[in-house]
Amino acid sequence: MSIKPLAELPENPLRIKRALLSVSDKTGISELATTLHNQGVELISTGGTAKVLRDAGLPVKDVSELTHFQECLDGRVKTLHPAVHAGILARTSYEPDQKELEKLEIAPIELVVVNLYPFQNTVADPDCTLAKATEFIDIGGPTMVRAAAKNFAHVCILTSPDQYASFGGELEEKSAISYETRFDLSRKAFMHTAAYDTAIANYLNQVDEVTVPENFQVSLPLSSSLRYGENPHQNAAVYGDQTKYIDCFHGKQLSYNNYIDIDSALRIIAEFGNDDPSCVIIKHTIPSGAAIGWTLEEAYNKAFSTDTSSPFGGIVIVNKKLDLNTAEAINKIFTEIIIAPDFDDDTLNLLTKKANRRLIKILQPVSKENRWQFRSIFGGALYQENDNYLTPQSEMKVATKRQPTQQEWDDLLFAWKIVKHVKSNAILFAGNQMTLGIGSGQTSRVDSSEIAVARAGKYGLSLKNSVVASDAYFPFPDGLLAANEAGATAAIQPGGSIRDEMVIEAADKCGMAMVFTSHRHFRH
Repeated sequence: MSIKPLAELPENPLRIKRALLSVSDKTGISELATTLHNQGVELISTGGTAKVLRDAGLPVKDVSELTHFQECLDGRVKTLHPAVHAGILARTSYEPDQKELEKLEIAPIELVVVNLYPFQNTVADPDCTLAKATEFIDIGGPTMVRAAAKNFAHVCILTSPDQYASFGGELEEKSAISYETRFDLSRKAFMHTAAYDTAIANYLNQVDEVTVPENFQVSLPLSSSLRYGENPHQNAAVYGDQTKYIDCFHGKQLSYNNYIDIDSALRIIAEFGNDDPSCVIIKHTIPSGAAIGWTLEEAYNKAFSTDTSSPFGGIVIVNKKLDLNTAEAINKIFTEIIIAPDFDDDTLNLLTKKANRRLIKILQPVSKENRWQFRSIFGGALYQENDNYLTPQSEMKVATKRQPTQQEWDDLLFAWKIVKHVKSNAILFAGNQMTLGIGSGQTSRVDSSEIAVARAGKYGLSLKNSVVASDAYFPFPDGLLAANEAGATAAIQPGGSIRDEMVIEAADKCGMAMVFTSHRHFRH
């Protein structure tokens, strides 16, 4: 939507005569204030900021000289005064406002430089108490920011040290600040206060363990603009801070589709922890193959053998430092992204020869503390807890007469970790700690079973003595019996169907072992 500025909003360059500076983050404030002073701007400040400026040899007027009122309540009240806010909110191009300022003997303030108490950093400390957190909820700061942002036609607002250099450069070059700059800074200021209030609301929801807030709020800083979205005709960007989790240290900029695939890869490899060497190959957000091996090389080769076509142009993720032997195996085909906790030097020498291949280091695993997820839909968004739960073996129930063997248990638990990340309806065959056939995203569970069996056959993998995992219950015995006919001797599924007894009876008749987890894992 394009909004034309109102005719009464002056779009002329703004000359700054007075500036109010009150910042929590003092980075660059002395340099900015020096630039302002050199341009003949009168400096007004508060508390710690005023001290920093005086220590830099700059003349500063205390806010109390404007308000004729000393700071009180341990600094909670210092700028909340008409002498401050009338100076910020006055429409200096509007004659009645000019006359009223003259009557009140209040001078206008053309520049406000404010950044807020570090609330988010404070509550990130696990030892932070609610009492301490509330002391870091800024009141006067957001009020000044919003006032200046509202009056962008007559006032300029700076909310981040990142803005000082370009602002100072424009001021030195033109001795004024353009309407376009003021409007842009106003927009950023409102986003800044929105993010701040969202952080406070989200924190208070966590304190009170509110699982479904009355208003869904999210405010994330721009991480990077992207070349395009899922397709070249779609604009796109990524928000938040991905650098806490990954370091893409080689190759082209990550694309929209890359980020989605990487998210899936990080979530599935997190199921394996750092125990046995594990490898997952991702294509279009779902695993085309996964395996555990004695070595990473063995794990990769087993995962690759599940489907030797799909890995081309896909993603490989491992849970151990990537060694040269494994890298050489991966390097035999074009792999777009390789993700690992670390890389051997010899491995890097090999893999960096391809300039466009992305190499990514896992800085920290995707934690189960990432509790919530949301998805935009018509009219709003869907909001839910992430599917972080994985039923421990101790809580699983063997529903059949025959107990699984130890080998079957190992494969069942492995298969359950993987099938959780396959699109519904999901059927997965596994054996010897590797995927053998995967059927996903079908409208019928039987269709998924048939696809999984067919894909195993296509790549020459035997399903004899395999296990089968289903992300949701088998509604009828037919799917289970089809898996048994293909060679599966054990099954794992949530259970919970009104026909469970029929399915159990069918499993008993063919000698299968079957485990119920009591938790399904639909993935749409």
